[in-house]
Amino acid sequence: MAISKDNYDVVILGTGLSGLYAAYNLDKDLRVLVCSKSKFKLSNSSLAQGGVAAVLDEKNDNFDYHFNDTLIAGGQINNPKTVRTLVEEGPDDVRKLCELGVDFDKKPDGSLSMTLEGGHSRHRIVHHKDSTGDAITTVMLQRVSELENVELAENVACVQITRGESGFFVEMLDNKQLKTVSASFVVLATGGVGRVYKYTTNSSIATGDGIRFAYELGAQIKDLDYIQFHPTAFAAGEDRERFLISEAVRGEGAYLLNCNFERFMHLYDERLELAPRDKVSHSIMMEYRRTGSDKFYLDISRLDADFLKNRFPMIYERCLNEGVDLTKEPIPIFPCHHYLMGGIQVDENGYTGIDRLYAVGECANTGVHGKNRLASNSLLEALVFSRRAADEINRKIHHPNFVAVHGTPPKIVDGTAPLPEGIRTQIREIMQKSHFVLPDQAAAEKGLKVIEQIRSRLNNSYFKKTVDYCEAKSLATVAALILRGAINR
Repeated sequence: MAISKDNYDVVILGTGLSGLYAAYNLDKDLRVLVCSKSKFKLSNSSLAQGGVAAVLDEKNDNFDYHFNDTLIAGGQINNPKTVRTLVEEGPDDVRKLCELGVDFDKKPDGSLSMTLEGGHSRHRIVHHKDSTGDAITTVMLQRVSELENVELAENVACVQITRGESGFFVEMLDNKQLKTVSASFVVLATGGVGRVYKYTTNSSIATGDGIRFAYELGAQIKDLDYIQFHPTAFAAGEDRERFLISEAVRGEGAYLLNCNFERFMHLYDERLELAPRDKVSHSIMMEYRRTGSDKFYLDISRLDADFLKNRFPMIYERCLNEGVDLTKEPIPIFPCHHYLMGGIQVDENGYTGIDRLYAVGECANTGVHGKNRLASNSLLEALVFSRRAADEINRKIHHPNFVAVHGTPPKIVDGTAPLPEGIRTQIREIMQKSHFVLPDQAAAEKGLKVIEQIRSRLNNSYFKKTVDYCEAKSLATVAALILRGAINR
């Protein structure tokens, strides 16, 4: 669908959960454009398997437990204020999802079924089998599409954002045609940076675009080197996008095995398979060094086959398609890039410090995750802080002194040269070698020099503005910021 207007009150870039929930919570008298760089459902939110962590069982759980679990997983460097906001406001947003029609799994008595995942001290993760993100985004996309004030646009890629006298001019490739729209507010909900790595669980559009836009506008980018590597990605074949074996599989009792099919977590962490993700990933890499083999497995085959097929239908089918029957044999796994804890520095309302620019979801750094995200806190973060961003925009845009976006948009200038082949592959190889689970300082310093040269080359204006070109610029930018942060730290 092509963009129908030239001027909007709010432009939201991204149709994952944070972008959709922000749009849903904006006042219904605002003109809102929500853009997806590709298809609406292509997002990290849609790929989320485990669930949403929230204190919904107050007899067995409380805010302090969730607060403390989050800080422990994050290495105690989380922002306590935003963590408190997350755990105390989150339950109401989860209840709102139920009202909107999200079909979370339930017990026979009709109450929500809550599971346990690594790093959690209580059963508090609500889920829809093993495809929670898809269930939530499907409902939210339907609800947003019903709003008369919101325009949804697929295959619309942002090229760059320019500040006006008030608001912004957003240059876009609308189905490959360059055009500019004006916006009083822009909300960046562009997701993570997974495609900066050779292997990732992220969708193909996770190229760090929003982080580049914010960086170019002068926003602060914080802790971009805090990368979470999920310990249990399916490890077979050469596909760049690795599918995830959810944290919930270990929560239900799966064992981690080394190349000799022996359990090993007791050598590294007393919490065994239920240690937080960073600890499990580090343990696998240490065991890799000890044994000299990168063959690792996750085994849950001792449990009832019918239970496993019903609890993890998507994972069961995906594994079966790869020739592995998880009800009968161990699943081959290895750590893989998964999530970004750092990002565009924002306050508790998603405000970036750049007037009228907001960031929500994985591209934003609210401080709730610290050095390592607690499992299933990401969808909760997307809900809480996108709603808060929408609430603040609602307040500001209806203030008596508010001035809508105005001015003359900058002239569109396009290049003619095609993007050289191999740039993105080169960036990925550098990142995989220099900043994986156990970073390599010497490789990071050497790699940063190469990536800075790539950035300089891409910033020349003679390249034609295509989606590939824009993504290459974003990948080079975030790769440089990641390595700079790692080297300085």
